[in-house]
Amino acid sequence: MTTQIATLDAERKEQIKEIVCDILELDLDEVTETSLFKEEHDADSLRTIEILASLERVFGITLEQAELSRMVNLVGVYAVIAEAEGK
Repeated sequence: MTTQIATLDAERKEQIKEIVCDILELDLDEVTETSLFKEEHDADSLRTIEILASLERVFGITLEQAELSRMVNLVGVYAVIAEAEGK
């Protein structure tokens, strides 16, 4: 999984972080790569689905809703995006 995360460049990671922060209504400095969206940032299921839909739209990829269980923090989102783009 770490090799797939490495395929995302810093610009792509920053873009993902901006999308997540915009949807969760947080400042960029409030979210770390490992901070948990639900537990630490009060994200509900609708927000996580909105994150998934925005990522699909922005990056032109299709993500299964089952991937939401892995998208608990930025590291998880990076992995899911890297895998989806690698298909």
